Amino acid sequence: MADLKDFAEQLVNLTVKEVNELATILKDEYGIEPAAAAVAMAGPAAGGGEAAEEQTEFDVILKAAGGSKLAVVKLVKELTGLGLKEAKGLVDDAPSPIKEGVAKDEAEALKAQLEEAGAEVELK
Repeated sequence: MADLKDFAEQLVNLTVKEVNELATILKDEYGIEPAAAAVAMAGPAAGGGEAAEEQTEFDVILKAAGGSKLAVVKLVKELTGLGLKEAKGLVDDAPSPIKEGVAKDEAEALKAQLEEAGAEVELK
C-alpha cells in the first residue's frame, strides 16, 4: 500500500512539462488517451467548471508574452507553422488568437506548452 501512496505523491508533484511527457508516453507507447490528466490540471484553474466541460471547441488566446518573449515567439512559430515574422507579429499584438476551434485536449496541451515558455494564455 505504501508503494501506491508514494506513486500517487509522485504524480501529484509532476511539473507541467513532466505531465506532457507522461501523456505523450501513454498515448504513443500504450495507446491510452490521457484526457483525465488535462481535466485534472485545468480543474482548479478553470473558473467555468461545468460550462467549460460542455464546450467542444476552444480558442487558444495569447494574452501576453511574459518575460521570455523570444522563447514564446519560437514556440508560436513551431505550433502554428507560421514564419518567424508572422509569429513575432502575433506575439507583439497580444492578446491574439494562436489557434481557434481546436479540441479541448489540444487546447490544454497548447496552453501548457505556452505557459511553460513563460506566456500568459487563456482558453475561450
